[in-house]
Amino acid sequence: MNYLIGIDVGTSATKTVLFDEDGNVVASASQEYPMYQPENGWAEQKPEDWRDAVLATLRQVSQAAEDKADIKGIGISGQMHGLVMLDEAGEVIRPSIIWCDQRTGEEVEDMLKIMPRERWIEITANPPLTGWTAAKILWVRKNEPENYKRCRHILLPKDYIRYVLTGAFATEVSDASGMQLLDVPGRCWSKEVLDALAIDEALLGKVYESCEVTGTLLPKIAEKTGLTDAVKVVGGAGDNAAAAVGTGIVRDKTAFTTIGTSGVVFAHTSKVSIDPKGRVHTCCCAVPGAWHIMGVTQGAGLSLKWFKDQLCQDYVAKAEEAGKDVYELINEDVNRIPAGSERLIYLPYLMGERTPHLDPDCRGVFFGLSAIHTKAHMLRAVMEGVSYSLCDCNQILKEMGVEVDQMMACGGGGKSPNWRQMLADLYRCTVKTVKQSEGPALGVAILAGVGCGLYPSVEEACDRLISEKSSTEPDAENVEVYKAYHEVYQGIYRSLKEDYKKLAKL
Repeated sequence: MNYLIGIDVGTSATKTVLFDEDGNVVASASQEYPMYQPENGWAEQKPEDWRDAVLATLRQVSQAAEDKADIKGIGISGQMHGLVMLDEAGEVIRPSIIWCDQRTGEEVEDMLKIMPRERWIEITANPPLTGWTAAKILWVRKNEPENYKRCRHILLPKDYIRYVLTGAFATEVSDASGMQLLDVPGRCWSKEVLDALAIDEALLGKVYESCEVTGTLLPKIAEKTGLTDAVKVVGGAGDNAAAAVGTGIVRDKTAFTTIGTSGVVFAHTSKVSIDPKGRVHTCCCAVPGAWHIMGVTQGAGLSLKWFKDQLCQDYVAKAEEAGKDVYELINEDVNRIPAGSERLIYLPYLMGERTPHLDPDCRGVFFGLSAIHTKAHMLRAVMEGVSYSLCDCNQILKEMGVEVDQMMACGGGGKSPNWRQMLADLYRCTVKTVKQSEGPALGVAILAGVGCGLYPSVEEACDRLISEKSSTEPDAENVEVYKAYHEVYQGIYRSLKEDYKKLAKL
C-alpha cells in the first residue's frame, strides 16, 4: 500500500495527516502555537513554531506506516499572504506578518500612487490589499530597513516549511496569487509589478504548478521525522485552494464555503474571471490551467472563538464536566433561538474586512441589543452575522455570472448544522458536506499523489476519493426572515463607514 502525507500549516495549529492511496486516514497529529498582536490590528507568528509543529507531527504520523518506503509524497497547505523573510544563512529575520494583519494601510496607498488600481487588477487580478504580502514587504522596507537589507529570501508560510523540508526556495501558483506580485492570468511573477515596487525577483522562489514535484526530503529531515529521503514534496496549495481539492471542487459550476478562522466562498472556473471592482479575489487554483474566485470574511470562525474565549467560560466548564465539545453545547443553545436572533445583528469585522468592503478600519458591532437578549441570542447573532457576510460574497459571484450547481460546506464551522442551515437559507440553495473531513490536508495529499504518479489527474483523483455525506435544504420561512435582516445588516456598515475611519484615527 502506498501512502501520502498532507500538512496544513494553519493559523492556530499545524495538522499533519497520513493517508493511504484510497484517501483513508491512517494517522493524524496536530500541534498548536500562539498568534501575537503587538499592536491593535497587527498579527504575527513565529515561523520557527510552524517548523517545530511540522517536524513533530511528521514524526508522529510516520510511525503508522510499517514500511516507511511506502510513504511516497508530501503536499503542503498553509495560511496565505504571510511574509517570511530569511537572511543569507536561511535564518528567520523577524516574526511573520500573517494574513489578518492590517498595519499596511499607508503602503496600499503608496501602491496605488505607483500604479493605477485598474492596472493592479489587470495584472494581479486584485487591487492592492492590506493583508496581502506585497504591502507587508513595503512596510518592512519602510519601517525596518535593517531587516530588509538582511533579507535574501521572501517566502510564504507553507513555502518556508518546504524550505525546511527540502532546502528549496519555491512556491506554487495558488499561494503566490495572494502575494500581489504574480501575473495571475499568466501564472508567473510579474516583471512590471516587481519593477514598479523595486523588489528583486531573486528574493522570490521559483513558481510551480500545485501538483509538480519541487524537491525531496533532506537527509537530516528524513532522519528527524522517520521518513526516507526519497519522499517527494509537491507544490501544494494555499489553504483555500487545498480545501477545494479536498472537497472535490475542481470543475466548473462547483463551489464551497469554508468557515475556519476566516470564512471563504470559493468557486472554480476554467477561465480567468476578474471583478473590475476588486471586491472578490481571483487566483490560480490548484488544478493546472484553472483559476478560482473567492470572497473572504476576515473574522468568521474567529468571531465565534473570540466570543467563546471571552464570554463563555460557563460553557467551557459545563462541556468539560459533561465530556462534550464546547461548540456542541453552544449549537444546542443556538438552535433554541429563532432566525434573526429576535432583532439582534452582529457585524463580524474584528480584523477589518476584505469582501465586499476592503476596509481595514471597520470593526465588530452588536446592533439591536436589548434586555430580552441572552448569551444564546448573542451566539446565534454571531453565527448569523458571519453568514450575512458570506452571503455578500456569494452575491458578488452571482453578479459576475459564476453559476454554481452545488455548494459544499467545510472547515470547523461547516460541521455545525445550524451554520449550514443559515447558509442554505441565505444562499437559497442546497448546502452539502462530504464524508472526507480533512479538507486542506487531503487536498494537498491528492496533489502529492498526482505528482508521484499515483493518480492521473487532480479531477480523476477527486472522483475516486471524495463522496457526499449530508445535504441541507433552505427553509422557506427562514429565507424570508433572513432576506429582511440581511438588508438591515448591509445598511449598518454603510451608516458606520465614516465613523470607523474617525475611530481608527483616535
